[in-house]
Amino acid sequence: MARRLAAELGYVYVDTGAMYRCVALYALEHGLIADGALDEAQLVDSLGNINITFEMVDGRPEAILNGVNVESEIRSLRVSEHVSRVAQVPQVREAMVAMQRAMRDTTGIVMDGRDIGTTVFPDAELKVFVTADSRVRAKRRYDELVAKGETPDFEEIVANIEHRDYMDTHRAVSPLVKADDALLLDNSYMTRDEQHQWLLELVAQTSSSVKS
Repeated sequence: MARRLAAELGYVYVDTGAMYRCVALYALEHGLIADGALDEAQLVDSLGNINITFEMVDGRPEAILNGVNVESEIRSLRVSEHVSRVAQVPQVREAMVAMQRAMRDTTGIVMDGRDIGTTVFPDAELKVFVTADSRVRAKRRYDELVAKGETPDFEEIVANIEHRDYMDTHRAVSPLVKADDALLLDNSYMTRDEQHQWLLELVAQTSSSVKS
């Protein structure tokens, strides 16, 4: 949704969730997560070795971790199971937020993430808090994974999404919460075209208000 909006407006799209997924993948690949436990101290010491960028592939921005395209790997359930735990580490959040704020000079940006309107850019021109029923979200993720040739377990995906929501809303640093001035969009039963049109109208209203 955010990617499509950015393309329509001619803005840069940034998926901040992908950045935390890259850190989680790095931790997994370097043995910093074992038996579900994260070695926070070692991960913090390794942050200087983690370089995350994005490059356009067939018109879509894909995550690059230390020079390697990891877009497919970071969307796996294996990474999803650990990303919230990694994102709770204060030093990890500080490093990612610094990277995200460094993108501020970009002319026109749509940033997608769980703390953008509250922590990263609390003064953003337009904030939209997007939500949907957990089982609807799980079905969307399930369809994405099946389209990639995977054979996911639907109930496992539901459990993962609900666990991530709980972890993210209860973390001490930058918890997932709707900003007071954010507009709520529950897209559980909207088509992609309906939500896109809703957003375009909202952007037009915001632009008119800013200009006046």
